[in-house]
Amino acid sequence: MHPFVNTAVRAARKAGETIARAMARFEGVESTAKGLNDFVTNIDHAAEAEIIGILRTAYPHHAFLAEESGAFGNADTTWIIDPLDGTTNFMHGFPQFAVSIACQVRDQIEHAVIYDPMRQEIFTASRGSGAYLENRRLRVSKQRTLQGALIGTGFPYRENLHFLDPYMGMLKSVMQTAAGVRRPGAASLDLAYVAAGRTDGFFEIGLKAWDTAAGTLLIREAGGLVGTLDGAEYKQNGNIVAGNPRVFMQLVEAIAPHLPAELREGAPPPAPAS
Repeated sequence: MHPFVNTAVRAARKAGETIARAMARFEGVESTAKGLNDFVTNIDHAAEAEIIGILRTAYPHHAFLAEESGAFGNADTTWIIDPLDGTTNFMHGFPQFAVSIACQVRDQIEHAVIYDPMRQEIFTASRGSGAYLENRRLRVSKQRTLQGALIGTGFPYRENLHFLDPYMGMLKSVMQTAAGVRRPGAASLDLAYVAAGRTDGFFEIGLKAWDTAAGTLLIREAGGLVGTLDGAEYKQNGNIVAGNPRVFMQLVEAIAPHLPAELREGAPPPAPAS
């Protein structure tokens, strides 16, 4: 395992311990609203501080992009951090949330760690070296069609609520074909599950880099595809479709009739990972 991944795993596990302890004594959790139905807790801040502390000690000259602290530092290497992806789930005691850490060198995501502290599952990837769950190599599913597939999604919220009607059209189109659609509420884990073959595809509107940076590398290293809603190159911000190569293309086709102009990118679909 690359030294960067080893350090990120240590940071993710430390943050996960903070989250798991808080879950066991939930009365100690305090929250504030960042926006409409968008919350941050003292545990988000504590977990983020744990991660940044470990990474800065190991790599004092690296830069950071963290959900709660924002961007700081100026370097070719940037750590992209979501300390608690699925805060709303956490606040309600719904055990679906994760720590997500990615390492970007210049414009390329090189390393990824996603940790589920409730299941104690650690997903890792390094570019060109594959994706793993613990020591098991991950591959996307072999599902050949959207018919019979299990698809993950996330609902529009915050500033993307005006896309709710077109999203409902996309959802209806997928539901009419797929075997099932799931909305667990933590995008990083949704993407990790695509990489692990637990779901066959995923789509969502309005994500941020810290939601997707680690998960997209996992999927690509597991042989899957990642793009925008119309199959263009995904650049770690905005609207995403992911899946095994066949389901990815069929998801893009199912979504296409419902895409408003604002959500179209117009570029050709990405090539499969080598």
